[in-house]
Amino acid sequence: MSLRLVAANLLKKFRFPPRNASSTSVVTSNTLPISLPGKSITFHWHRTGAHGWKTGSRGPFPWMVIYGHLALIIGINANPVFAKDASTEAVFDSDTEKDDITGLQKIEDGSVVSNIHTSKWRVFTDKGREFFLQGKIDEAEKLFLSAVQEAREGFGQRDPHVASACNNLAELYRVKKAFDKAEPLYLEAISILEESFGPEDIRVGAAAHNLGQFFLGQRKLEEAHVYYSMAFKIKRRVLGYNHPDCSDTMYHLGVVLCLQGKEGEAEAFIQDSIRMLEEGGEGESIICIRRLRYLSQIYMKSNRHAEAEMIQRRILHKMELSKGWNSLETIAAAESLALILQASNNLRDSQELLERCLNARKAILPHDHIQIGANLLHLARGVVLKSSQLQKWDVSGQAELDRAKHQLNDSIRIARQVLNKLLKQKVYTKDYSSLGRSTKERQAALIILLQSLSTLASLELAKQELLGTQEEHMNLEARKALVQCVSAYSEYVSERSVADSPEIKKQYLSCLKRAQDLLGGKFTEEPTS
Repeated sequence: MSLRLVAANLLKKFRFPPRNASSTSVVTSNTLPISLPGKSITFHWHRTGAHGWKTGSRGPFPWMVIYGHLALIIGINANPVFAKDASTEAVFDSDTEKDDITGLQKIEDGSVVSNIHTSKWRVFTDKGREFFLQGKIDEAEKLFLSAVQEAREGFGQRDPHVASACNNLAELYRVKKAFDKAEPLYLEAISILEESFGPEDIRVGAAAHNLGQFFLGQRKLEEAHVYYSMAFKIKRRVLGYNHPDCSDTMYHLGVVLCLQGKEGEAEAFIQDSIRMLEEGGEGESIICIRRLRYLSQIYMKSNRHAEAEMIQRRILHKMELSKGWNSLETIAAAESLALILQASNNLRDSQELLERCLNARKAILPHDHIQIGANLLHLARGVVLKSSQLQKWDVSGQAELDRAKHQLNDSIRIARQVLNKLLKQKVYTKDYSSLGRSTKERQAALIILLQSLSTLASLELAKQELLGTQEEHMNLEARKALVQCVSAYSEYVSERSVADSPEIKKQYLSCLKRAQDLLGGKFTEEPTS
């Protein structure tokens, strides 16, 4: 299903009542979504007498990232999704949603025509959206600035069309990370909507949710908490506590609370949002699965392994029912369960499940795909954990460690290939959406590379311990792996977006400390800012 059709279907689902009734015909327009990459779509639709603001969700493309003991699925496609013109894609009930719009002139046959400013506003908006989708951000910015100007002149300074245009421009600035320019535009949109429809209107609640997402993306948690709370209060009053849109804001509010260290409060919000989806027949939706996955992560963070395992088994069951086993999404869910089992020290079941994941992936993906590199790393890590529990060296243990070493070398090779390929691509593209995807892929591949090298060092040290080698004869292969781990950071981190990844920093510092311990403090550099 195309992204445009998905957006249109969402438009069909959500309608809002008009302010007043009149006999004018319907005029529609569409705007950019206000979204966080890989999280959700938010779009505004406008028609005569009704301005709708709705947050929807996107299913992520499966991409494995090693993150502590969990494998997370993130969205590779970070560029926003656009709703097509509502006049052609959505079916509206024109008998119940009619009103007069400033700047529109009624003519004899009952239809509505727009003045010159309105026509230009639509052209600028549509063309800007087209450029935005193509990654031509600079061209799109000029058009969206013009759309704001035309909206002000054609509809008036405080009209909802202006709020729509401001949100479009704010979203573009968010993508450009020009947050100082985006924030006042979001705030102006909320102010106009409050003035036009009242502070308790559902459109204000949806716009407040958008601004909460904007702050959450910057990890401004206090501000995000304020606007998500505002949105939740409005949606609960207008839509009802069990409404899906209310549950969406509840979930995001739970995420903010979790990041603020309030896991207990966060858990309650997230559990309620999951319950609402399941009771509404959306228990197998990607939205519900994503929320279950986040709840599992909360349990893992607090070492509640049994509860995390139970949640992850629910996820895997849902994925198998909806997509079957030979689906990358199902395989990813199975791998996440295997990692929870590994963290719980259930190494036998974990290894069996990881082997099954690897075989399934090899039947679907090229053998040098980064997901296969991650899978090999997980398998090798399980062997290293198992070897640490052995009391003495035996032939079977040696064979397992040799196989694990081979898996780690393959994982290292795959990760380096991916990183080198992405670095070359970066030189030749200025497409913002492509750069966004490339950054996420580079982060994933670099984490896999660092963890593979660190695990290889652990493997060599475990082998030495089992063989009873004296400390002064420290295994040279372990030293070599740690040196490569430290060097890889400098080799592949060339921009702040990669360097700022918490997991990359964590892995680098771990390798650095171990290298310093083994090599007498030879390495002293810190990660660059």
